[in-house]
Amino acid sequence: MPPPHRLRLDGGALVANWRWLNAQSGGAACGAAVKADGYGLGAREVVRQLAAAGCRDFFVATWAEAAALMPLPAGVALSVLHGVRPEDMAAATSLNARPVLNTSDQVRRWRAAGGGVCDVMIDTGINRLGLAPQDVAAGLLDGLQVDVLMSHLACADEDVEDNDRQRRAFLSLADSVPHRRLSLANSAGICLGADYAFDLTRPGVALYGGIPRAEATGHIRQVARPEAEILQRRLVPAGSSVGYNATWTAARDTEVAILNIGYADGILRGFSGTGHALAGEIALPFIGRVSMDLIAIDVTAAPDLREGDWVAIDYDLPRAAAASGLAQYELLTSLGDRFERVWMD
Repeated sequence: MPPPHRLRLDGGALVANWRWLNAQSGGAACGAAVKADGYGLGAREVVRQLAAAGCRDFFVATWAEAAALMPLPAGVALSVLHGVRPEDMAAATSLNARPVLNTSDQVRRWRAAGGGVCDVMIDTGINRLGLAPQDVAAGLLDGLQVDVLMSHLACADEDVEDNDRQRRAFLSLADSVPHRRLSLANSAGICLGADYAFDLTRPGVALYGGIPRAEATGHIRQVARPEAEILQRRLVPAGSSVGYNATWTAARDTEVAILNIGYADGILRGFSGTGHALAGEIALPFIGRVSMDLIAIDVTAAPDLREGDWVAIDYDLPRAAAASGLAQYELLTSLGDRFERVWMD
């Protein structure tokens, strides 16, 4: 039974975004972060399409996410960013994926399990995940088979001195740890330039249509387009209100359509009174409060729309972020499971 809302996903745009990021990475390989189910779009299909385009390095957050991607396409490597808890060891030693070791306990745990090939995260200033530089300098990693030695930029979307400070801190430690490749740049880090690319870049949001910095404007294409079916069209007389708490009142007789979509699908309440649907090029403003399963839109400018017709939600990520007050990352990862996800070439 097809649902009354769908998510159109542009595979051509996804691949084009990766190819642009790959070109911006210069001589570095360009990987792909596919955590949170491919930022909400469907990790398995994202991996399939990007692997076919030439991407060879993928990153998830947890071992459950890694297991969901098995078996991997031939020639593809997968890294698990959150490392290994005791509960993860069975998966970590059996699945075709590498842990990214983040703590001294994780390093000891991995050594005790045989110390196979791994990746390592070093904290150079974000104070989130990662080994302390002093522990690395003291020889904590001696003897480990480190494929990717990585760190993570805290402020790559801003022009601040911390970016170069982290880059230099990363370089100062790299010579003390035998490794095959170095990795620092996420989507925004790629836009900072060649000094941040090293051997491997790890874009995330820009793959999926997000604009991490101004340098990506005009190059990154929209990938996800939510669409919803009209449940009802009605005339709301002047002076009448629409939706919970009567937050919108008609200044004139207004043609209103009720869409079969709401915050349970990820079109969150921040879009109340600020979001738009699209009928072709016609923008149809959200009116009243977004509710769990329903959104009202003003369709006065689209007289031909009827019950059963479909409209798109304006989900261009920079515009939608400005309209909703949400980060581009939140907009993607909030998209709900009730959507039928329809991939297009």
